[in-house]
Amino acid sequence: MAGTPGRRSDLYTISGALPVLIAAALFVWFLGMAPAVADGEVLRWAIPWVPSLDISISFVVDGLSLSFALLITGIGALVLLYSCAYLDGHEHFSRFMLYLTLFMLSMLGLVVADNLIVLFVFWELTTITSYLLIGFSHAAPDSRRSALQALLVTAAGGLALLAGMILLGVSAGSFELSEIRAMDEPFTEHAMYLPVLILFLLGAFTKSAQFPFHFWLPNAMAAPTPVSAYLHSATMVKGGVYLLARMHPTLGATEIWTWTLILFGGFTAVFAMVMALRQTDLKLALAYTTLMALGTLTLFLAAPVGYAITGMMTFLIVHSLYKAGMFLVVGIIDHETGTRDARLLGGLARSMPVTTLAAAVIGLSMAGLPPFVGFIGKEILYAGGLEMPGAVLVVGAALIANILLFATAFIVAFKPFWRPAGGELPKTPHEGPWPMLAGPLILAACGLAFGLIPWVIGGPLVTPGVHAVLGREGTVAELTLWHGINLPLILSLVTFAGGTAVYLRHLWLRARIAEAEARLIDFDERWDRFLDGLKAVAAWQTRILQSGYLTNYLMWIFATMSATLLVTIAARGGIDRVPEFPTLDLTHWIVVALVIAGSAVAVFSISRIAAIAGLGVVGIAVALIFVLYGAPDVAITQLLVEMLIVVLFAVAALHLPLLPKEHGVRKVHAGVALVVGGLTTALLMMASDGPIDRNLTDYFEVTSWPEAFGRNIVNVILVDFRALDTFGEIAVVVIAAIGAYALLKGAPEKEAS
Repeated sequence: MAGTPGRRSDLYTISGALPVLIAAALFVWFLGMAPAVADGEVLRWAIPWVPSLDISISFVVDGLSLSFALLITGIGALVLLYSCAYLDGHEHFSRFMLYLTLFMLSMLGLVVADNLIVLFVFWELTTITSYLLIGFSHAAPDSRRSALQALLVTAAGGLALLAGMILLGVSAGSFELSEIRAMDEPFTEHAMYLPVLILFLLGAFTKSAQFPFHFWLPNAMAAPTPVSAYLHSATMVKGGVYLLARMHPTLGATEIWTWTLILFGGFTAVFAMVMALRQTDLKLALAYTTLMALGTLTLFLAAPVGYAITGMMTFLIVHSLYKAGMFLVVGIIDHETGTRDARLLGGLARSMPVTTLAAAVIGLSMAGLPPFVGFIGKEILYAGGLEMPGAVLVVGAALIANILLFATAFIVAFKPFWRPAGGELPKTPHEGPWPMLAGPLILAACGLAFGLIPWVIGGPLVTPGVHAVLGREGTVAELTLWHGINLPLILSLVTFAGGTAVYLRHLWLRARIAEAEARLIDFDERWDRFLDGLKAVAAWQTRILQSGYLTNYLMWIFATMSATLLVTIAARGGIDRVPEFPTLDLTHWIVVALVIAGSAVAVFSISRIAAIAGLGVVGIAVALIFVLYGAPDVAITQLLVEMLIVVLFAVAALHLPLLPKEHGVRKVHAGVALVVGGLTTALLMMASDGPIDRNLTDYFEVTSWPEAFGRNIVNVILVDFRALDTFGEIAVVVIAAIGAYALLKGAPEKEAS
C-alpha cells in the first residue's frame, strides 16, 4: 500500500484533499452550533417531502445529535487524512475516498434526521456504504464474505426497524420524532407499544452487534484499517446506540425496556471482553472491545435516571476518542511492520517513538486511568450504575468488563512497543508518515485535555445530550477527576488491581479461553450453515415453481390466489347468507350456459384451436353480460380482445401438436379453476351483501369535470385518476404483441424439397 517513489502523494490530489476539507468544514459548522445547544436551544429545519402524507425532510440538532455529529465529522476528517497515506498509490484510492465520504454523510444524516422515514433512508445508506467499504478488497474471498454477512444481518434488522417505524408513525399520528416525543399520552401506554419496541430493538441490536447478532462485527475487520477505525468509533455500529438513545423518551422507562437492555447489554459487554483477551491479532482484539463498549452503552441506556445517562454520554465520547486513535495506531504498526500479531511484535519504541507516545496516552485513557477522560467516564458509569434497577447486576457487568478492558489496553498499547520482539517481522519497523500520525496524536491529546478540563465537553455536549436522551431536564453528574473517596473510586481501584492481575496472567488465561471457546456455539459457523440451508430451500422451491412450463406457473399462481381468498373469507366469518336473484330470466341463463359450454370445451378438447375457441365463447358470454348491464363500450372492447386472441392463437396453433389425450393434469387445472371461481363468487357475494361505500364513486363524479375536464367518468378514471395503471396495461399489451410477433416471425421455414 505504500506510495511509488517520486510520485505525488494522493493527499495533494482532488480525490484526497477534497473529502478531508469537506469533513473538516462540516466539523467547524457543527462546532459553531455548540453555544446555542449548550444554552438549551434545539435547532430544526424542515422541507415538505410528501405533503399528502404529512411527511417532511426534517433535521434537528440537539445535545445528542450534535455530540454524534461532531464525532462523525471530526474523527472522519482525521480518518480521511490518514487514508491518504495508508492507501497512497492504491489503484482504487479515489473510489475508497468516495465510499468513505458517502459513509460519513449517511451517518451524519442518520443522527440529525427528525423524521422516521428520513432516518430510515439514511439508516439503509449506512448499511449499503459499509458493505462497499468492508468489501473494498473485493478480490479477497474473506472480504466479500464479511461484507455480505454484515449486509444481510443489518439489512434484516433494518426491515424489522422499518415495520416498527411504520407502526409507530401510524399509531402516534405523526412520523416526526419531535412531535411523537411531545404527545400528551406516553406511547408506552399504547396498545402497539410492545410490537413497536420489539421491532426497534431488533433494528438496534443488529446494527450495534448485540448478542446474538454480534458475530458480524469482528468479521468486518476484513475492511482496511481506516474503515475499521471509523466504523468502530463514530459511525455504523453506533447507529443502533443512537437509535436507542433517540427513542428513550418514547419507548423507555418500562420494565421490559429496562431489563431487556440490562440483560443483553451486560452479557454482550462481558462476553466481548472475554473474547478480546483471547485474540492475538491486535485489530481483532480491538474489534471485541468495540462490542464491549456497545454492550456498555446499551446497558446504561436502560437507566431512567440522569446520572447513568451522563455516564453513557461521557463514555460515548471517551470510547470514540480512544477507539479511533488505537485503531489508527494499530494501522500504523501493520503498515510499517507488516503484521498485527501480538506474539511477534515487540521493541517498537526505539524505531517508532511518536507512535509509541500516541499509543501510550490513548492506552491509558482506554484503561481508565487518571488524569485522562477515560477515568472520568468510568467513574460516572459506576456511580450511575449504583442508582439503576438491578444495580448489582449492572455494576458487576461493568466491573468485569472494565477489568478485562484494562488488561487488553496494556496488551494492545504497551506490549508491542516495550516488550522484547517475539520474532522476525515481515518489514523493518519505522515511523509512519505525518498524515497517519496526525490522527492518533490529536485524539491522544483530546483524551488528556478533556480529562484535565472536562467542562469543555460537559457543558456543550454531555449535559444537553443527557436532556435530549431523557426528553426532559434531569440530574446531570459533574465531570471532574475527583469526587472524593466513595464507592465508585473504590470500584476504580478494584478495576486497576484486577486489570493488572489479568494482564500478568493473560497468556495463561488466553489458553484457557481458547479451550473453552472450542466447546461453545460458533455463531459464525452457524451463520454459514443457515445460509447453506437457505440456498437449499431456494433451490428446492425454484425447481418446483420455476419449472419452465407456463401451465405450472399459472397453476401455482391460481392455487396461491385460492388459498388467499379462502383465508380472507374465513377471516370474515364466511358467507352469512346466499343472496336471491329474482331478476334472472332466460337471457341470463343462456349466458350461463354459454360460459359452462365454453369452459367444458376448453377442458376436454384435445385440439388447441377448439380449446381457444371455447375460451372465446366464454369471452363472448362475458361481453353479453356487459351489454345486458349497460356497458356497451366495455363489451366492444371485450369482443375485440377475444377476436384478436383467437386469431393470433389460431395462427400459432397451426405449428403446435395436439394436446395429450390423457386428462389427469388438465383435470387438476380444471379443479383449481373451479375453486378459484367458487371462491371469487363467494367473495363477490360477501361484498354485495350490504351497503356499498360510495365515497370513491362520489369523488369521481364530483371531480371528473372540474379537475380532469372530462364528462365521461370511465375515460377520466382510466386516463387521469389511473393514468399510471393504464400506462402499465398498455405497456403489457405492447410487450405481449411484440412477443407474439417475434414468436410467429421467428418460426423456422420449411426448406423447399
